[in-house]
Parts: sequence; C-alpha cells; structure tokens
Amino acid sequence: MAVQAVESATTTVSLGSAVALSCRECGERFDLGPVFACSSCFGPLEVAYELPAGDPEELRRRIEAGPASIWRYAPLLPVPADVAEKPNLNPGFTKLVQADNLARELGVTGGLYVKDDSGNPTHSFKDRVVAIAVEAARAFGFTTLSCSSTGNLAGAVGAAAARAGFKSCVFIPHDLEAGKVVMAAVYGGDLVGIEGTYDDVNRFCSELIGDPLGEGWGFVNVNLRPYYGEGSKTLAYEICEQLGWRLPDQIVVPIASGSQLTKIDKGLKELVALGLVEDRPYKIFGAQAEGCSPVSRAFKEGHDVVRPVKPDTIAKSLAIGNPADGPYVLDIARRTGGAVEDVTDAEIVDAIRLLARTEGIFAETAGGVTVGVTRKLIENGQLDPALTTVVLNTGDGLKTLDAVAAGPTATIRPSLDAFRAAGL
Repeated sequence: MAVQAVESATTTVSLGSAVALSCRECGERFDLGPVFACSSCFGPLEVAYELPAGDPEELRRRIEAGPASIWRYAPLLPVPADVAEKPNLNPGFTKLVQADNLARELGVTGGLYVKDDSGNPTHSFKDRVVAIAVEAARAFGFTTLSCSSTGNLAGAVGAAAARAGFKSCVFIPHDLEAGKVVMAAVYGGDLVGIEGTYDDVNRFCSELIGDPLGEGWGFVNVNLRPYYGEGSKTLAYEICEQLGWRLPDQIVVPIASGSQLTKIDKGLKELVALGLVEDRPYKIFGAQAEGCSPVSRAFKEGHDVVRPVKPDTIAKSLAIGNPADGPYVLDIARRTGGAVEDVTDAEIVDAIRLLARTEGIFAETAGGVTVGVTRKLIENGQLDPALTTVVLNTGDGLKTLDAVAAGPTATIRPSLDAFRAAGL
C-alpha cells in the first residue's frame, strides 16, 4: 500500500543537509517524514539542518557556479545532491529589477528593486515551494500531489506533477479568477472546485489526509508543508546574491498564510550564519489587502493573536482569512523594526498600473498590494526612502485580468487622416 511505502521511506530518507523536523514552539525534534505538527504541543514543524561549514568564499563560489535556478542553493535546502538532474521545472533565479522610475515616483533615493517572480515557469513564486515539496514527495514514496490553493499553487502543482511523473488532484475555491482556473486545469490532473473560501478548502484537505481516499497523497502545503515552506528561502538567497552578497535594508513581502515572509527571514539569517553576507540590521514589512488583513489589524492593535476574518478582496491569492503563520509574521515585523500594513482594492489597482507604467512589469493583484503598501509605508514614515528597499512581485498580471480595466486608447479607420483626427 502507498501508506506503507511512505512509512518505510521516513526511516531511510536522505534530503541533503536536512537532518530533522523541529517544532517552532517547544523545540522538540522528529525524524524527517510527512508530518507537519508537533505531537507534544501541536506547534508547526520546520526543517532543521546541518548546514555546510568551512570557507564562506568557497561556498559562495560554489553557489555562483551552479545552475541558474534554485538548485544553485541545493546545499542549503532539503533536497538530494543530484536534484538538478531530476525531471522538474527548475524554477528561480528570477530578475531583480532596479526600479529607478518607480523610485522617482515614490521618492525613494536609497535604491529600489522589484524581485519579479512572474518569470517562474508557471508565472508565480509558487514554483519554488512546489519544487522542494516534489523532492520530499519522491523521498516519502507518494504517488499523487495535491494542495489547497487560492490559484497560483494549483497551477504550480499541476505543472510540477506533470513534469515529474506524478498524478495530481488540486482543490480551489469555486470562484477563482478564470485565468488561474485554466492554468490549473490545463496540465491534465484533476481540479476540484470547493464551494466556500480558501479556509474551507484547506479544512477539507486536512480531513482528506486522514481518510483512506488520501492514502499515498502528498499535500504540498499540509503534510509536506515543512519542506514546501523552505522554497521561499530561495527568494532571500537570490536577493542577497543579486545585490552583490549583501542584505537589503528593507524588504516588503505580501502576506497570505505568512509562510513566505517567515522563510525569507529564515533565509536571511542563514546567510548571515554561514558568513555569506555581512551581519547588519534589516527590516521586514508585511503587506495585505484591506479586505483580508487580519495580520495587519493585529499589528496595528498591538495584539499577538491574529483573529480570523472572512476575505473580501480582489487580491484572491492573498485571501486567507486565518493565516497559519500570522503570529510569527508579527514577531518578525516587530523584531526587525518593520511593520504590517494594508491597502484598499482601489489602491491595489492603482499600484498595479503604477508598476506597469514605470517599470514595464504587469503584476498580479498581490504585486499591487506590495507596491501599494510600499507607497503607504513611505507616506506614513515607516519605510525609510533613503535605504535600499526590495519589493516582491510574486505573480503575473495575466492571471488577474479582471482586476484591471484596460483597452485601446482609440479605434480608428486604417488611414493617416483618422489617426490625426484621434489627436494622439
């Protein structure tokens, strides 16, 4: 049976420098396996490592000589050494765009960059996290890849499963943007719409894991979540390498579950510990849509507990009303001197247009959230425009066309007189 294969795999699995799973709350350690919660305190588990020791310069050279994908950082990830030779989508090493035009618009003088992850294989950062989860699924003997998704993850799982030879069955809220539905369905796996919000979908998937129907299934963001989350560290690695092996002063990250932000912080701390970057202060800012802003609200009210909300926003990729990593986001924002802010749907659309007009980047609604929040943070004095700032765009605007109304400036007859008459 598939379950037996999974059980036996946990005793022999080798995932690079990953040595155990560790509870974020109580610190108890567990063998590497498809588990995501501590059996003692029910806290979330994350991957613990024995990271490579030795000369930082040699490690830096080794990374720089690696493939132009996240696999250049394989020694720092829970993946086998030969991961780049296996069939996968090879995501990562996306552009870090020096956004001078946007900087002038926002009044930034210290250097503004957009980490544009729309250049990944399925046009969102989710390809990074799924690539790591696929290696864990292989190691644990799973045969089917699954997930609960607000859209981007469904497409990333479908594509990665097709490439790696897995079956796939992914679950989404029934009312997602049409572009994301098509992209999730085209890869040939099963796509199931659930009547309800993302949180309803996620609860359903948690039930399916404990049912015989889910035997042999690797849910990338549930029972494979500790490994999946590590893919977001590669954003931190790439940003620092692309900045010339230095930490950004400030970074603005969108918040859905909050995992991306917490793993970026983990990645930055790992680079410091390895001596790959100089240790100096940095600030991490979280960005949410006003219509789904439980973490922002908790931050502003000084709370440590994030109260769930019912999402109501065009930024559907961030519409998680009960974000699992919300409390950890609050800790990081406060520890680093950052903040968590939110913007309205109208501000999101305006920010999408601003980024497109200034830098030629058509961002998904989540990118509109980060750009809009960056502008708001500058206006309220929380983000220092004289410091080096990196803003994340995590997806392609072609996936969220309904959010922005646009069309021809004019429609004319094919003549010079008609063109002159249009006054363009």
